[in-house]
Amino acid sequence: MNRTRKGKQSSRSLLVSWVPYFLLILSCIPVFLINSSSAAEIVIGSKKFTESYVLGEIAKRTLTEAAIPAEHRQGMGGTIILWQALRGGQIDAYPEYTGTIGQEILKSDHASSLDEIRESLAKFGVGMTNPLGFNNTYALVMRRSEAQRLGVRTISDLRKHPELKIGFTHEFLDRRDGWRPLRERYALPQQNVIGIDHALGYSALANGSIDVKDAYSTDAKIEENDLVALEDDLHFFPNYEGVLLFRLNMSADAIAALRRLEGTLDEKGMTRLNAEAERTKNYTRAANLYFESGAGSPNTAGESFPQKLARWTLRHLQLAGFSLMLSVIFGIPLGIVASRGGAIGQAILGFASIVQTIPSLALLALLVPFPFFGISVRTAIAALFLYGLLPIVRNTASGLQDIPRSLRESAIALGLSPITRLWEIYLPMASRSILSGIKTSAVINVGTATLAALIGAGGLGEPILSGLNLNDHVTILQGAIPAALLALLVQWFFDLLDRVLIPKGLRL
Repeated sequence: MNRTRKGKQSSRSLLVSWVPYFLLILSCIPVFLINSSSAAEIVIGSKKFTESYVLGEIAKRTLTEAAIPAEHRQGMGGTIILWQALRGGQIDAYPEYTGTIGQEILKSDHASSLDEIRESLAKFGVGMTNPLGFNNTYALVMRRSEAQRLGVRTISDLRKHPELKIGFTHEFLDRRDGWRPLRERYALPQQNVIGIDHALGYSALANGSIDVKDAYSTDAKIEENDLVALEDDLHFFPNYEGVLLFRLNMSADAIAALRRLEGTLDEKGMTRLNAEAERTKNYTRAANLYFESGAGSPNTAGESFPQKLARWTLRHLQLAGFSLMLSVIFGIPLGIVASRGGAIGQAILGFASIVQTIPSLALLALLVPFPFFGISVRTAIAALFLYGLLPIVRNTASGLQDIPRSLRESAIALGLSPITRLWEIYLPMASRSILSGIKTSAVINVGTATLAALIGAGGLGEPILSGLNLNDHVTILQGAIPAALLALLVQWFFDLLDRVLIPKGLRL
Protein backbone atom coordinates (compact mmCIF):
# COMPACT_ATOMS: atom_id res chain seq x y z
CA MET A 1 0.00 0.00 0.00
CA ASN A 2 2.79 2.43 0.90
CA ARG A 3 4.65 1.55 -2.29
CA THR A 4 1.51 2.27 -4.30
CA ARG A 5 1.08 5.63 -2.57
CA LYS A 6 4.73 6.50 -3.09
CA GLY A 7 4.39 5.53 -6.77
CA LYS A 8 1.42 7.85 -7.14
CA GLN A 9 3.28 10.68 -5.42
CA SER A 10 6.28 10.10 -7.68
CA SER A 11 4.07 10.18 -10.76
CA ARG A 12 2.44 13.35 -9.51
CA SER A 13 5.88 14.89 -9.02
CA LEU A 14 6.78 14.10 -12.61
CA LEU A 15 3.52 15.62 -13.80
CA VAL A 16 4.15 18.77 -11.79
CA SER A 17 7.58 19.10 -13.33
CA TRP A 18 6.88 18.21 -16.96
CA VAL A 19 3.20 18.75 -17.89
CA PRO A 20 3.48 22.58 -18.16
CA TYR A 21 6.52 22.17 -20.44
CA PHE A 22 4.74 19.62 -22.62
CA LEU A 23 1.55 21.66 -22.99
CA LEU A 24 3.41 24.86 -23.77
CA ILE A 25 5.64 23.18 -26.37
CA LEU A 26 2.55 21.76 -28.11
CA SER A 27 0.84 25.16 -28.09
CA CYS A 28 3.84 26.79 -29.79
CA ILE A 29 4.43 24.35 -32.64
CA PRO A 30 2.18 26.42 -35.01
CA VAL A 31 4.68 29.31 -34.78
CA PHE A 32 7.16 27.38 -36.88
CA LEU A 33 4.47 26.19 -39.29
CA ILE A 34 3.21 29.72 -39.93
CA ASN A 35 6.69 31.18 -40.27
CA SER A 36 7.73 28.52 -42.76
CA SER A 37 4.57 28.83 -44.82
CA SER A 38 4.90 32.61 -45.22
CA ALA A 39 8.63 32.67 -45.86
CA ALA A 40 8.23 33.04 -49.64
CA GLU A 41 5.75 35.95 -49.41
CA ILE A 42 6.59 39.55 -50.25
CA VAL A 43 6.09 41.44 -46.99
CA ILE A 44 4.72 44.98 -47.24
CA GLY A 45 5.03 47.22 -44.18
CA SER A 46 3.15 50.41 -43.35
CA LYS A 47 3.35 53.22 -40.81
CA LYS A 48 0.77 53.88 -38.13
CA PHE A 49 -1.53 56.30 -39.95
CA THR A 50 -4.44 55.86 -42.35
CA GLU A 51 -2.74 56.75 -45.64
CA SER A 52 0.15 54.37 -45.08
CA TYR A 53 -2.30 51.54 -44.22
CA VAL A 54 -4.23 52.20 -47.46
CA LEU A 55 -1.09 52.37 -49.62
CA GLY A 56 0.12 49.14 -48.05
CA GLU A 57 -3.16 47.45 -48.97
CA ILE A 58 -2.92 48.80 -52.53
CA ALA A 59 0.62 47.44 -52.88
CA LYS A 60 -0.45 44.07 -51.47
CA ARG A 61 -3.36 43.73 -53.89
CA THR A 62 -1.18 44.85 -56.82
CA LEU A 63 1.26 42.05 -56.07
CA THR A 64 -1.51 39.51 -55.47
CA GLU A 65 -3.14 40.30 -58.82
CA ALA A 66 0.28 39.73 -60.42
CA ALA A 67 0.21 36.20 -58.91
CA ILE A 68 2.88 37.16 -56.34
CA PRO A 69 2.03 36.10 -52.74
CA ALA A 70 2.07 39.15 -50.47
CA GLU A 71 1.47 39.97 -46.82
CA HIS A 72 0.75 43.41 -45.35
CA ARG A 73 2.04 44.10 -41.83
CA GLN A 74 -0.02 47.07 -40.74
CA GLY A 75 0.96 49.96 -38.50
CA MET A 76 4.54 48.97 -37.68
CA GLY A 77 5.44 52.36 -36.22
CA GLY A 78 7.40 55.32 -37.57
CA THR A 79 10.00 56.02 -40.22
CA ILE A 80 13.09 54.64 -38.49
CA ILE A 81 11.41 51.37 -37.51
CA LEU A 82 10.19 50.74 -41.07
CA TRP A 83 13.56 51.74 -42.55
CA GLN A 84 15.45 49.38 -40.24
CA ALA A 85 13.00 46.59 -41.07
CA LEU A 86 13.52 47.17 -44.80
CA ARG A 87 17.31 47.19 -44.53
CA GLY A 88 17.28 44.16 -42.25
CA GLY A 89 15.05 42.13 -44.59
CA GLN A 90 12.10 41.81 -42.18
CA ILE A 91 9.95 43.56 -44.81
CA ASP A 92 10.43 43.91 -48.58
CA ALA A 93 8.70 47.22 -49.30
CA TYR A 94 6.75 50.05 -47.68
CA PRO A 95 5.19 53.43 -48.61
CA GLU A 96 7.38 56.48 -47.94
CA TYR A 97 7.71 60.15 -48.89
CA THR A 98 10.58 61.89 -50.68
CA GLY A 99 10.87 64.64 -48.06
CA THR A 100 11.07 62.08 -45.27
CA ILE A 101 13.66 60.05 -47.18
CA GLY A 102 15.89 63.10 -47.61
CA GLN A 103 15.48 64.53 -44.13
CA GLU A 104 15.12 61.48 -41.88
CA ILE A 105 16.76 58.59 -43.72
CA LEU A 106 19.56 60.15 -45.76
CA LYS A 107 20.01 63.12 -43.36
CA SER A 108 20.46 65.47 -46.33
CA ASP A 109 20.75 69.21 -45.68
CA HIS A 110 19.50 70.17 -49.15
CA ALA A 111 16.66 69.22 -51.46
CA SER A 112 17.82 66.23 -53.50
CA SER A 113 16.55 65.21 -56.92
CA LEU A 114 14.86 61.85 -57.40
CA ASP A 115 17.96 60.49 -59.13
CA GLU A 116 20.18 61.62 -56.23
CA ILE A 117 17.83 60.00 -53.71
CA ARG A 118 17.71 56.79 -55.75
CA GLU A 119 21.49 56.67 -56.01
CA SER A 120 21.93 57.17 -52.25
CA LEU A 121 19.34 54.50 -51.42
CA ALA A 122 21.03 51.99 -53.71
CA LYS A 123 24.05 52.01 -51.37
CA PHE A 124 21.77 50.40 -48.76
CA GLY A 125 20.39 47.84 -51.22
CA VAL A 126 17.11 49.76 -51.43
CA GLY A 127 15.26 50.95 -54.54
CA MET A 128 12.52 53.55 -55.00
CA THR A 129 9.63 53.83 -57.43
CA ASN A 130 8.86 57.06 -59.21
CA PRO A 131 6.29 59.22 -57.37
CA LEU A 132 2.83 57.68 -57.12
CA GLY A 133 1.35 61.02 -58.19
CA PHE A 134 0.54 62.98 -55.01
CA ASN A 135 2.39 65.30 -52.64
CA ASN A 136 1.44 64.77 -49.00
CA THR A 137 3.27 67.54 -47.23
CA TYR A 138 3.26 68.33 -43.53
CA ALA A 139 0.93 71.07 -42.35
CA LEU A 140 -0.05 72.70 -39.07
CA VAL A 141 -3.82 72.71 -38.57
CA MET A 142 -6.25 74.54 -36.28
CA ARG A 143 -10.00 74.60 -35.79
CA ARG A 144 -11.34 76.94 -38.45
CA SER A 145 -13.43 78.89 -35.95
CA GLU A 146 -10.44 79.42 -33.65
CA ALA A 147 -8.12 80.44 -36.50
CA GLN A 148 -10.65 82.99 -37.75
CA ARG A 149 -11.25 84.36 -34.24
CA LEU A 150 -7.52 84.89 -33.67
CA GLY A 151 -6.76 85.97 -37.22
CA VAL A 152 -4.26 83.15 -37.75
CA ARG A 153 -3.76 82.33 -41.43
CA THR A 154 -0.06 81.47 -41.71
CA ILE A 155 2.47 79.70 -39.50
CA SER A 156 4.14 83.10 -38.93
CA ASP A 157 0.90 84.35 -37.35
CA LEU A 158 1.45 81.90 -34.49
CA ARG A 159 4.14 84.24 -33.16
CA LYS A 160 1.40 86.59 -31.94
CA HIS A 161 -0.22 83.87 -29.79
CA PRO A 162 2.28 82.26 -27.41
CA GLU A 163 -0.60 81.01 -25.24
CA LEU A 164 -1.73 78.44 -27.82
CA LYS A 165 -1.46 74.80 -26.75
CA ILE A 166 0.29 72.59 -29.30
CA GLY A 167 0.10 68.80 -29.68
CA PHE A 168 2.45 67.07 -32.13
CA THR A 169 3.06 63.42 -32.95
CA HIS A 170 6.12 62.03 -31.19
CA GLU A 171 7.87 61.49 -34.50
CA PHE A 172 7.28 65.10 -35.58
CA LEU A 173 8.75 66.35 -32.30
CA ASP A 174 12.07 64.64 -33.10
CA ARG A 175 12.28 64.94 -36.89
CA ARG A 176 14.92 67.02 -38.68
CA ASP A 177 12.02 68.63 -40.54
CA GLY A 178 9.86 68.71 -37.40
CA TRP A 179 9.10 70.95 -34.46
CA ARG A 180 12.55 72.12 -33.32
CA PRO A 181 13.83 73.40 -36.70
CA LEU A 182 10.34 74.70 -37.52
CA ARG A 183 10.29 76.69 -34.28
CA GLU A 184 13.73 78.14 -35.03
CA ARG A 185 12.81 79.02 -38.63
CA TYR A 186 9.63 80.85 -37.60
CA ALA A 187 10.86 82.05 -34.15
CA LEU A 188 7.76 80.60 -32.53
CA PRO A 189 7.34 81.35 -28.79
CA GLN A 190 4.98 78.50 -27.78
CA GLN A 191 6.21 76.48 -24.80
CA ASN A 192 3.10 74.40 -24.05
CA VAL A 193 3.93 71.55 -26.46
CA ILE A 194 2.99 67.91 -25.82
CA GLY A 195 3.46 64.62 -27.71
CA ILE A 196 0.26 62.85 -28.76
CA ASP A 197 -0.80 60.04 -31.11
CA HIS A 198 -1.69 61.24 -34.61
CA ALA A 199 -5.34 60.11 -34.56
CA LEU A 200 -5.96 61.04 -30.92
CA GLY A 201 -4.62 64.51 -31.71
CA TYR A 202 -7.68 65.20 -33.84
CA SER A 203 -9.95 64.39 -30.90
CA ALA A 204 -7.85 66.62 -28.64
CA LEU A 205 -8.11 69.40 -31.22
CA ALA A 206 -11.88 68.99 -31.46
CA ASN A 207 -12.46 69.16 -27.69
CA GLY A 208 -10.07 72.07 -27.16
CA SER A 209 -7.35 70.18 -25.28
CA ILE A 210 -4.90 71.49 -27.87
CA ASP A 211 -5.11 74.34 -30.38
CA VAL A 212 -2.58 73.33 -33.06
CA LYS A 213 -1.36 69.95 -34.35
CA ASP A 214 0.70 68.55 -37.19
CA ALA A 215 -1.16 66.87 -40.03
CA TYR A 216 -0.68 65.55 -43.53
CA SER A 217 -2.13 67.61 -46.37
CA THR A 218 -4.11 64.62 -47.70
CA ASP A 219 -5.70 63.84 -44.32
CA ALA A 220 -9.44 63.42 -44.77
CA LYS A 221 -9.95 64.58 -41.20
CA ILE A 222 -8.91 68.15 -42.09
CA GLU A 223 -12.11 68.75 -44.04
CA GLU A 224 -14.17 66.35 -41.95
CA ASN A 225 -13.41 68.25 -38.70
CA ASP A 226 -13.63 71.71 -40.34
CA LEU A 227 -9.94 72.45 -39.78
CA VAL A 228 -7.74 74.90 -41.63
CA ALA A 229 -4.16 74.21 -42.72
CA LEU A 230 -1.90 77.17 -41.96
CA GLU A 231 0.10 78.50 -44.90
CA ASP A 232 3.79 77.59 -44.80
CA ASP A 233 4.72 81.17 -45.74
CA LEU A 234 8.48 80.66 -45.25
CA HIS A 235 8.42 77.42 -47.29
CA PHE A 236 9.91 75.33 -44.52
CA PHE A 237 8.51 71.93 -45.50
CA PRO A 238 9.96 70.15 -48.56
CA ASN A 239 7.87 68.15 -51.03
CA TYR A 240 6.65 64.83 -49.68
CA GLU A 241 5.83 62.92 -52.84
CA GLY A 242 4.48 59.47 -52.17
CA VAL A 243 6.71 56.60 -53.33
CA LEU A 244 7.33 52.95 -52.52
CA LEU A 245 10.69 51.82 -51.17
CA PHE A 246 11.69 48.22 -51.87
CA ARG A 247 14.63 45.89 -51.48
CA LEU A 248 16.70 45.67 -54.66
CA ASN A 249 17.08 41.91 -54.24
CA MET A 250 13.32 41.49 -54.50
CA SER A 251 12.15 39.56 -57.57
CA ALA A 252 12.03 41.50 -60.85
CA ASP A 253 8.34 40.60 -61.27
CA ALA A 254 7.47 42.08 -57.87
CA ILE A 255 9.39 45.28 -58.58
CA ALA A 256 7.71 45.61 -61.97
CA ALA A 257 4.28 45.15 -60.33
CA LEU A 258 4.94 47.90 -57.79
CA ARG A 259 6.18 50.24 -60.51
CA ARG A 260 2.80 50.01 -62.20
CA LEU A 261 1.47 52.21 -59.38
CA GLU A 262 3.66 55.16 -60.44
CA GLY A 263 1.75 58.32 -61.35
CA THR A 264 -1.68 56.75 -60.77
CA LEU A 265 -2.87 58.63 -57.68
CA ASP A 266 -3.24 62.41 -57.23
CA GLU A 267 -3.90 64.42 -54.05
CA LYS A 268 -7.66 64.47 -54.56
CA GLY A 269 -7.75 60.73 -55.14
CA MET A 270 -5.56 59.98 -52.10
CA THR A 271 -7.70 62.19 -49.87
CA ARG A 272 -10.78 60.33 -51.15
CA LEU A 273 -9.26 56.96 -50.28
CA ASN A 274 -8.29 58.19 -46.82
CA ALA A 275 -11.84 59.42 -46.25
CA GLU A 276 -13.25 56.07 -47.38
CA ALA A 277 -10.94 54.20 -44.99
CA GLU A 278 -11.98 56.32 -42.05
CA ARG A 279 -15.66 56.26 -42.98
CA THR A 280 -15.85 52.48 -43.35
CA LYS A 281 -13.10 51.63 -40.83
CA ASN A 282 -11.79 49.28 -43.54
CA TYR A 283 -8.43 49.84 -45.25
CA THR A 284 -8.98 47.00 -47.70
CA ARG A 285 -12.24 48.52 -48.94
CA ALA A 286 -10.51 51.86 -49.46
CA ALA A 287 -7.75 50.14 -51.43
CA ASN A 288 -10.35 48.38 -53.56
CA LEU A 289 -11.85 51.79 -54.36
CA TYR A 290 -8.53 52.74 -55.96
CA PHE A 291 -8.72 49.76 -58.32
CA GLU A 292 -12.40 50.30 -59.13
CA SER A 293 -11.85 53.92 -60.11
CA GLY A 294 -8.54 53.21 -61.86
CA ALA A 295 -7.72 49.98 -63.59
CA GLY A 296 -11.21 48.60 -63.18
CA SER A 297 -10.07 45.36 -61.62
CA PRO A 298 -12.78 43.23 -60.05
CA ASN A 299 -13.36 43.84 -56.38
CA THR A 300 -11.78 41.41 -53.96
CA ALA A 301 -13.42 41.04 -50.58
CA GLY A 302 -11.26 41.33 -47.52
CA GLU A 303 -11.30 38.94 -44.58
CA SER A 304 -14.49 38.64 -42.60
CA PHE A 305 -14.36 39.59 -38.93
CA PRO A 306 -14.41 35.94 -37.72
CA GLN A 307 -11.48 35.17 -40.02
CA LYS A 308 -9.52 38.17 -38.77
CA LEU A 309 -10.36 37.36 -35.15
CA ALA A 310 -9.16 33.78 -35.62
CA ARG A 311 -5.91 34.99 -37.22
CA TRP A 312 -5.29 37.63 -34.49
CA THR A 313 -6.07 35.17 -31.68
CA LEU A 314 -3.92 32.37 -33.09
CA ARG A 315 -0.91 34.64 -33.50
CA HIS A 316 -1.53 36.11 -30.01
CA LEU A 317 -1.56 32.63 -28.49
CA GLN A 318 1.63 31.75 -30.33
CA LEU A 319 3.43 34.89 -29.13
CA ALA A 320 2.30 34.45 -25.53
CA GLY A 321 2.71 30.64 -25.53
CA PHE A 322 6.19 30.47 -27.02
CA SER A 323 7.51 33.30 -24.83
CA LEU A 324 5.98 31.66 -21.74
CA MET A 325 7.60 28.36 -22.65
CA LEU A 326 10.99 30.07 -22.79
CA SER A 327 10.29 31.84 -19.50
CA VAL A 328 9.49 28.50 -17.84
CA ILE A 329 12.48 26.69 -19.34
CA PHE A 330 14.92 29.36 -18.14
CA GLY A 331 12.99 30.76 -15.16
CA ILE A 332 12.68 27.59 -13.07
CA PRO A 333 16.40 26.68 -13.20
CA LEU A 334 17.31 30.31 -12.48
CA GLY A 335 14.87 30.27 -9.57
CA ILE A 336 16.46 27.09 -8.23
CA VAL A 337 19.89 28.75 -8.31
CA ALA A 338 18.49 31.97 -6.80
CA SER A 339 16.91 30.02 -3.92
CA ARG A 340 20.39 29.18 -2.63
CA GLY A 341 21.06 32.85 -1.96
CA GLY A 342 24.48 34.42 -2.16
CA ALA A 343 25.76 36.91 -4.71
CA ILE A 344 24.67 34.82 -7.69
CA GLY A 345 21.12 34.44 -6.36
CA GLN A 346 20.86 38.18 -5.69
CA ALA A 347 22.21 38.94 -9.16
CA ILE A 348 19.61 36.70 -10.81
CA LEU A 349 16.72 38.25 -8.88
CA GLY A 350 18.13 41.73 -9.47
CA PHE A 351 18.37 41.21 -13.23
CA ALA A 352 14.80 39.86 -13.46
CA SER A 353 13.53 42.77 -11.36
CA ILE A 354 15.32 45.38 -13.48
CA VAL A 355 13.87 43.92 -16.70
CA GLN A 356 10.40 44.13 -15.19
CA THR A 357 10.82 47.86 -14.52
CA ILE A 358 11.58 48.63 -18.19
CA PRO A 359 8.40 49.80 -19.99
CA SER A 360 7.33 47.09 -22.44
CA LEU A 361 7.38 49.45 -25.43
CA ALA A 362 10.90 50.57 -24.51
CA LEU A 363 12.04 46.95 -24.20
CA LEU A 364 10.78 46.24 -27.72
CA ALA A 365 12.60 49.32 -29.03
CA LEU A 366 15.84 48.30 -27.27
CA LEU A 367 15.83 44.88 -28.94
CA VAL A 368 15.08 46.12 -32.46
CA PRO A 369 18.66 47.33 -33.32
CA PHE A 370 20.21 43.94 -32.57
CA PRO A 371 20.94 42.01 -35.82
CA PHE A 372 19.27 38.75 -34.79
CA PHE A 373 16.05 40.51 -33.81
CA GLY A 374 15.12 43.57 -35.88
CA ILE A 375 11.44 44.06 -36.72
CA SER A 376 10.23 40.50 -36.37
CA VAL A 377 8.23 38.01 -34.35
CA ARG A 378 11.52 36.98 -32.67
CA THR A 379 11.80 40.45 -31.12
CA ALA A 380 8.31 40.31 -29.66
CA ILE A 381 8.89 36.80 -28.27
CA ALA A 382 12.23 37.82 -26.75
CA ALA A 383 10.70 40.87 -25.06
CA LEU A 384 7.78 38.83 -23.69
CA PHE A 385 10.19 36.11 -22.50
CA LEU A 386 12.22 38.66 -20.54
CA TYR A 387 9.04 40.20 -19.14
CA GLY A 388 7.78 36.82 -17.96
CA LEU A 389 10.93 35.83 -16.07
CA LEU A 390 10.47 37.67 -12.77
CA PRO A 391 7.27 35.97 -11.48
CA ILE A 392 8.63 32.50 -12.30
CA VAL A 393 12.14 33.09 -10.91
CA ARG A 394 10.89 34.77 -7.74
CA ASN A 395 8.12 32.26 -7.03
CA THR A 396 10.41 29.30 -7.66
CA ALA A 397 13.03 30.74 -5.33
CA SER A 398 10.45 31.62 -2.65
CA GLY A 399 8.75 28.22 -2.86
CA LEU A 400 12.04 26.38 -2.38
CA GLN A 401 13.21 28.70 0.41
CA ASP A 402 9.92 28.19 2.30
CA ILE A 403 10.40 24.42 2.62
CA PRO A 404 10.77 23.69 6.38
CA ARG A 405 14.30 22.95 7.55
CA SER A 406 13.09 19.77 9.27
CA LEU A 407 11.98 18.32 5.93
CA ARG A 408 15.32 19.16 4.34
CA GLU A 409 17.18 17.47 7.20
CA SER A 410 14.93 14.39 6.92
CA ALA A 411 15.64 14.11 3.19
CA ILE A 412 19.38 14.31 3.87
CA ALA A 413 19.10 11.73 6.64
CA LEU A 414 17.48 9.30 4.20
CA GLY A 415 20.70 9.44 2.18
CA LEU A 416 19.04 10.85 -0.96
CA SER A 417 21.30 12.52 -3.51
CA PRO A 418 20.91 16.30 -4.09
CA ILE A 419 19.27 15.70 -7.50
CA THR A 420 16.82 13.20 -6.04
CA ARG A 421 15.98 15.53 -3.14
CA LEU A 422 15.32 18.37 -5.58
CA TRP A 423 13.31 16.29 -8.04
CA GLU A 424 11.32 14.08 -5.66
CA ILE A 425 10.81 16.36 -2.66
CA TYR A 426 11.70 20.02 -3.03
CA LEU A 427 10.11 20.78 -6.44
CA PRO A 428 6.82 18.97 -5.58
CA MET A 429 6.73 20.85 -2.24
CA ALA A 430 7.26 24.17 -4.07
CA SER A 431 4.96 23.25 -6.99
CA ARG A 432 2.09 25.47 -5.85
CA SER A 433 4.31 28.53 -5.67
CA ILE A 434 5.98 27.68 -9.02
CA LEU A 435 2.66 27.24 -10.83
CA SER A 436 1.43 30.48 -9.32
CA GLY A 437 4.44 32.26 -10.80
CA ILE A 438 3.84 30.65 -14.20
CA LYS A 439 0.19 31.72 -14.07
CA THR A 440 1.15 35.32 -13.28
CA SER A 441 3.70 35.29 -16.09
CA ALA A 442 1.13 33.90 -18.54
CA VAL A 443 -1.42 36.61 -17.74
CA ILE A 444 1.26 39.32 -18.07
CA ASN A 445 2.35 37.90 -21.44
CA VAL A 446 -1.19 37.79 -22.82
CA GLY A 447 -1.72 41.45 -21.96
CA THR A 448 1.71 42.70 -23.03
CA ALA A 449 1.60 40.77 -26.33
CA THR A 450 -0.82 43.39 -27.71
CA LEU A 451 2.21 45.67 -28.17
CA ALA A 452 3.77 43.17 -30.59
CA ALA A 453 1.61 44.69 -33.34
CA LEU A 454 3.78 47.82 -33.15
CA ILE A 455 6.57 45.93 -34.88
CA GLY A 456 4.36 43.98 -37.26
CA ALA A 457 4.26 40.78 -35.20
CA GLY A 458 0.46 40.64 -35.31
CA GLY A 459 -1.87 39.46 -32.58
CA LEU A 460 -4.81 41.17 -30.92
CA GLY A 461 -2.88 44.43 -30.83
CA GLU A 462 -3.59 44.89 -34.57
CA PRO A 463 -7.22 46.03 -34.17
CA ILE A 464 -6.29 48.07 -31.08
CA LEU A 465 -3.67 50.06 -33.02
CA SER A 466 -5.97 50.36 -36.02
CA GLY A 467 -8.78 51.60 -33.79
CA LEU A 468 -6.50 54.19 -32.20
CA ASN A 469 -5.52 55.37 -35.67
CA LEU A 470 -9.16 55.61 -36.77
CA ASN A 471 -10.31 56.90 -33.37
CA ASP A 472 -12.87 54.11 -33.49
CA HIS A 473 -13.83 52.56 -30.15
CA VAL A 474 -15.53 49.55 -31.77
CA THR A 475 -12.32 48.56 -33.59
CA ILE A 476 -10.30 49.00 -30.39
CA LEU A 477 -12.71 46.72 -28.52
CA GLN A 478 -12.37 44.07 -31.25
CA GLY A 479 -8.87 43.51 -29.90
CA ALA A 480 -9.23 44.60 -26.28
CA ILE A 481 -12.18 42.35 -25.37
CA PRO A 482 -10.70 39.12 -26.82
CA ALA A 483 -7.36 39.92 -25.14
CA ALA A 484 -9.11 40.36 -21.78
CA LEU A 485 -11.13 37.15 -22.26
CA LEU A 486 -7.96 35.33 -23.25
CA ALA A 487 -6.27 36.47 -20.04
CA LEU A 488 -9.25 35.19 -18.02
CA LEU A 489 -9.16 31.84 -19.86
CA VAL A 490 -5.44 31.49 -19.18
CA GLN A 491 -6.00 32.20 -15.49
CA TRP A 492 -8.85 29.66 -15.39
CA PHE A 493 -6.67 27.07 -17.15
CA PHE A 494 -3.91 27.43 -14.56
CA ASP A 495 -6.44 27.34 -11.72
CA LEU A 496 -7.54 23.99 -13.17
CA LEU A 497 -3.92 22.84 -13.32
CA ASP A 498 -3.61 23.71 -9.63
CA ARG A 499 -6.43 21.31 -8.81
CA VAL A 500 -5.10 18.55 -11.07
CA LEU A 501 -1.37 18.72 -10.33
CA ILE A 502 -0.93 20.11 -6.81
CA PRO A 503 -1.27 17.49 -4.06
CA LYS A 504 -4.38 18.05 -1.98
CA GLY A 505 -2.36 18.46 1.17
CA LEU A 506 -0.43 21.35 -0.33
CA ARG A 507 -3.60 22.98 -1.65
CA LEU A 508 -5.07 22.93 1.85
